[in-house]
Amino acid sequence: MTDSSAAGFEDPPAEVLAEAAAAFGLLASSARLHLMWALSQGESDVTHLADRVGGALPAVSQHLAKLKLAGLVRARREGRRQVYYIDDPDVVTLVRVMVGQLTVRSAHASAPVHGLRGIGG
Repeated sequence: MTDSSAAGFEDPPAEVLAEAAAAFGLLASSARLHLMWALSQGESDVTHLADRVGGALPAVSQHLAKLKLAGLVRARREGRRQVYYIDDPDVVTLVRVMVGQLTVRSAHASAPVHGLRGIGG
């Protein structure tokens, strides 16, 4: 007899797994992940984000639109500016932990970050 729970947690429904996979798929883009990292540090408008991540304004706007559509970021209008932010503290934690851990690993020669590239299905 198999147990579908691990450590007391039931397996999530297929729809939840599909939604999580889609969100992780969006974060698989280094440009979008950089935007999420920047927004995990605080809200910003698209011009400041484009400067920070070194992207063209139209491309950054498109990335933000995808992240917004997926519910990973939100935006509010301040006069003529759109200010983007991450409304979910769990998403902020996820981005900070993943990027932070990989930053620490890259600082140690014994566990280079590039060792993770190409892993996946």
